[in-house]
Amino acid sequence: MNEIIESTVLRTEIQVDGVPASYLTVEQDGPAVLLLHGTYWSRVWLPVMGRLGAAGLRPVAVDFPGLGRSGGELTLETGTVPALAEWVARFASALKLSGPIAVAGHDIGGAVAQHLLVHDRLEVSRLALVNSVTYDSWPVPSLARFRAPEVVAATTAEEILAARRQAVTQALAGAATEQRITEYLDPWTDERVRRSWMAMVGAADNRYTRDAVPALRQNATPKLLIWGKDDDFQKVEYAERFASEIPHTTLVRIPDAGHIPTENAPGPIAHALVDFFTA
Repeated sequence: MNEIIESTVLRTEIQVDGVPASYLTVEQDGPAVLLLHGTYWSRVWLPVMGRLGAAGLRPVAVDFPGLGRSGGELTLETGTVPALAEWVARFASALKLSGPIAVAGHDIGGAVAQHLLVHDRLEVSRLALVNSVTYDSWPVPSLARFRAPEVVAATTAEEILAARRQAVTQALAGAATEQRITEYLDPWTDERVRRSWMAMVGAADNRYTRDAVPALRQNATPKLLIWGKDDDFQKVEYAERFASEIPHTTLVRIPDAGHIPTENAPGPIAHALVDFFTA
C-alpha cells in the first residue's frame, strides 16, 4: 500500500431530533464510515480520521447526545444501547447516508455497533470493533461503582473529573501526555456532559452484547477486531474469544497499546481499517 497522507479533519454539526449533533469528518464524496465512541467521545477517532479520508473514505465520528460537543443530555432511558442505536440510525438518516454503511465502534460504541448490525437498524456492510465491549466484559468495576444511586448522589464534580483523569491516563497508556489528557477531559468540565456520562454508565448492561451473540454467530458480515494488547479495561482475551466464535472475523493485535490504541499506533490502525473498509 502507498503511503497515506492525511486529509483535513473538520468538526461540524447537524440537527437530530431538533438538537445539534456534533461530529468530526473529512468532507468528500467517498464511502461513509460511521465511527462510534463509548464512555469517551469522538476524540478517540481523531488520530486515524485524516488517513481514512486520504484513502478515499468519508469518516464520520459522531458525539452521542450530551457527550463530547453534541447538545442534549442522556438519561437512563436514552443512554441504553438500543436507544443509542436508534439515535445513530436517525443521525445517519439526517446525514442522508444511504445504502450499506461501514461501522466501527470503540468501547460501548462497539456494543451500539453490534446492536445496529444484528437488529438491522442500519444496513451495515462491514463491522470493525476497536477495544470494544463484548459478551459480559462490561461495565468494568471502575465504572460499575457509579451505577449505585447513593454513589451518584454523593459524587462531586471534582471526584468525577479525578476518576476520568485516572481512567484516561490508564487508557492512553504510553501515549499519555498532559496535553492529550487535558483534551480528553475537556468535555467533562460541563455539568451537562457529566450528567450524560453518568446516565450512560448507569444504563450500561451487558445483556445487550450477550443477547447479540447468537445472531452474530449466524451473521456473514465481515468483521474486524483491532485490539490494544495491554488494555486493562477490555482484555484481549475477550477479543480472542470473539474471533474464535464469531465467523468472518479477523483479529489484529496492537502491541504496547492500551484501551485507546488509536493514540498509540494511529498508522498501523488506520492502515488496517483502510484495508478492511476498502476490500
